[in-house]
Amino acid sequence: MDWDDAFANAAYIPGGAEYPDKWAAAAAAFRDQALCELGLSYGPSPRQRFDIFHPSRLAKGLVVFVHGGYWLRFDKSFWSHLAAGPLAHGWAVAMPSYDLCPQVRITEIGNQIAQAIATAAARVPGPIHLAGHSAGGQLVARMTTRRFGAVWQDRVANVVPISPVTDLAPLMQTSMNADLKIDAREAQTESPVHLRKPKMPVTVWVGGDERPVFLEQAQALSTAWDCATVVAKNAHHFSVVEDLAVPDSPLTAAVVGLKD
Repeated sequence: MDWDDAFANAAYIPGGAEYPDKWAAAAAAFRDQALCELGLSYGPSPRQRFDIFHPSRLAKGLVVFVHGGYWLRFDKSFWSHLAAGPLAHGWAVAMPSYDLCPQVRITEIGNQIAQAIATAAARVPGPIHLAGHSAGGQLVARMTTRRFGAVWQDRVANVVPISPVTDLAPLMQTSMNADLKIDAREAQTESPVHLRKPKMPVTVWVGGDERPVFLEQAQALSTAWDCATVVAKNAHHFSVVEDLAVPDSPLTAAVVGLKD
């Protein structure tokens, strides 16, 4: 098995290299017209900042979206437009950046996300719903299974990992691990598939046109946690998350907790 190829996304998506610029432009345009607070600090490093987008009325609660990029790239500025869907339903949306590997380990990134959620939760009352894409899917899933001694965890009412990395062990066989530095212990403690099923509802979301490894990782978490899985037709790893920008999309409905 060529694990570098297995986890390669852009090479198998038409125009894959163009997506980051497209996301960044859409996100910047959205920030220009949104009711938002930008660059709020939740920790000491320059990347420990989050943006929060507010609805025009009292928020029903808080959605926290955690971005992906294999814990190696991107920040909050690429994803602002994905707040549009939850905002339309009256939810505030927080989007954190975090320090990247190899400056920190994946375990430490999880600690940072927990602090980001705590800081955002102090600003918005009500239930907390978590969503994350790819590596961000691992991070939000991990938030449900690790106790941080924080009040905000009792407020988490819904979790949607989108195309999540749920088992870190295969990444140990990729060239990325020169920077990720995953070892056997971290693969065990930070992989959601090895951890206890959380009490709150979890829906695993994955694109039907994703690389096989992501379909396998999604199914592995669904099996381990006995939770719902949605395979979105005609969606690949980059397009599947874009439905969060659409108020009436099934993905937005899942994240804000709307029932059929």
